[in-house]
Amino acid sequence: MELFEAMRTTAAVREFTDDPVDDDVLHRILEHARFAPSGGNRQGTRVVAVRERATRDRLVELTAPAVRRYAAQQAAGEGPWNPLAPPSPSAEEIAATRVPAAFTEPLLRAPVVLVFVVDLAVVAATDQHLDRVGIVGGASVYPLVWNVLLAARAEGLGGTITTMAVAEEPAVRELLGVPETYAVAAVVPLGRPVRQLTRLRRLPVEQLVSRERFDGEPL
Repeated sequence: MELFEAMRTTAAVREFTDDPVDDDVLHRILEHARFAPSGGNRQGTRVVAVRERATRDRLVELTAPAVRRYAAQQAAGEGPWNPLAPPSPSAEEIAATRVPAAFTEPLLRAPVVLVFVVDLAVVAATDQHLDRVGIVGGASVYPLVWNVLLAARAEGLGGTITTMAVAEEPAVRELLGVPETYAVAAVVPLGRPVRQLTRLRRLPVEQLVSRERFDGEPL
């Protein structure tokens, strides 16, 4: 598949057929994806490929608390999990919120679920002392995650980056035997899409890029 086509047609896939993704295909995807850049080329990311149903069931359990807050805030007209303001729904309201199946079914339906973790000892988190949530460390892990999705697209497969389980990171680490010095970055269900979306909607370049300053002229 031509690169620009892959970039423009790699959708977030949450519905999968029953087709398997065997280890040979998974290995080929990761063989290409591993060339993603990372800070200082330290390559601190590791991937756990999960197929066992019991492990998936537990991942679903660990996903539910964050999804409840997400859904409750969304219903209240808030940006879910935004780091600028606490949620207006009460803890009781959040706990009573139903978990939409769209957040959990992909973890059960996909033939394989990839969990990406990154070694914090090799992440240059240059924003760690700023008075806001840290973001910069993601530069050492998310390029690999996206490379996996691009490589999967070339194989006729798809997936989506999920992060709800990250809110229960200690339990995820315990479940998968991940050392405490690693951060959980993403949980990616991967499989053959029921349908492949090829006309994605995104902001035009003029709304995405400005000249010289944030409030500068559009590119």
